[in-house]
Amino acid sequence: MATYTGTDPFAETDDQQALRGLARDVAQRELLPRARQWDETEEFPQASWDALRAADLLGITTNERYGGGGLGDIEAAIVLEELARADVSSAILAQLMFNGPPRAIQHLGNPTMQDRWLPLAATGDALFCIGISETEAGSAVNHMRARLTPDGDGFRLDAYKNYVTGGHKARACLVWCRFPGSEGTKGIGAVLVDLESAGVTCAGTHVKMGLRGTSEAELAFDDVRVEPDDVLVWGTPDSSDSFKTLIAHINHERCGNAAMCLGAAQGALEYAIGYLRDRTVGSRTLADFQGLQWKVADMTMRIEGARLLMQRAVHLAGRHGTPPALETALAKASANEAAKFVCDEAIQLLGGYGFSREYPVERVYRDIRGLCIGAGTVEIQKNFIGTNVLGGATPSGGAWR
Repeated sequence: MATYTGTDPFAETDDQQALRGLARDVAQRELLPRARQWDETEEFPQASWDALRAADLLGITTNERYGGGGLGDIEAAIVLEELARADVSSAILAQLMFNGPPRAIQHLGNPTMQDRWLPLAATGDALFCIGISETEAGSAVNHMRARLTPDGDGFRLDAYKNYVTGGHKARACLVWCRFPGSEGTKGIGAVLVDLESAGVTCAGTHVKMGLRGTSEAELAFDDVRVEPDDVLVWGTPDSSDSFKTLIAHINHERCGNAAMCLGAAQGALEYAIGYLRDRTVGSRTLADFQGLQWKVADMTMRIEGARLLMQRAVHLAGRHGTPPALETALAKASANEAAKFVCDEAIQLLGGYGFSREYPVERVYRDIRGLCIGAGTVEIQKNFIGTNVLGGATPSGGAWR
């Protein structure tokens, strides 16, 4: 018999395995016992934030110069997967820090902005949020109305941002907006706003189906002063380059989204397996029935296929790069659909218990449903994949010719 002598291209280093172990310990010990509480009460998961901060997990992707770990998308995915196995609402707090505004500030911000905000990201002394969506501009970002008007050497911001994850608790918000003269995608850039500034108000939060521990806020920016050093990406009215830069940077968030979906799905699968092993019908356990074994096989296949796509995307990013767009879209869409399938099947395997709020699989199903919308819907990812493949693009490592 032939012996496989190859190596796993995605094998984790000793340091990465240690990081996974730390994240798993914190998740199972601190996050999991309170997950139902955040879901039932819709409270902000402060205890989860405190636990992640105490474990020095919130700043792992922040540059070492500012006190962070200096790690990349691979490590972010490892931690997010482990946290989401326990509680997706709490994992999103880490997602905002790993792949949200702090990562953008680090890659695109000016020195003044970096010196002011990145030390707070490294220590977890501040939560950051991102304002993109508006009432009439969700996936169609080019319809946004948020606008800057000149004011001396700076600007004034008028905007109303919807579905700002964690916006009611954050200290700073990265606001996508139009610079003077902007139309369509031309002239769209981004500014970082201290949410303690005059003119910023939280108009309320949404009551949601899932992810209830991390509310979506509505933030109003009324004539808010924006200094030149508060500009992350400058928009010019004759170019869409700044918009393309911002869109490309969301690939970090999309890979993090995929990692959380995989972690949540893995947690649901493991819970269902435990149930099948323990529940008996006569002298047999449910795990002995072939039809249920096939369900577990299908669930495992979906998770592992999506995990490989996610691992490829983050490995292509390397330590300080950005995950490539096509591979990221493949990973996010696949992980979103895998999570929906796996969590739905987990409910089915538990029967009536799966439909009960006393068991975690129904909560996980509700949580991952929101991830299929955030950071670009499944349909948006498929549009991108389809148009690019039809245009001649091939995924990295593909054998298409």
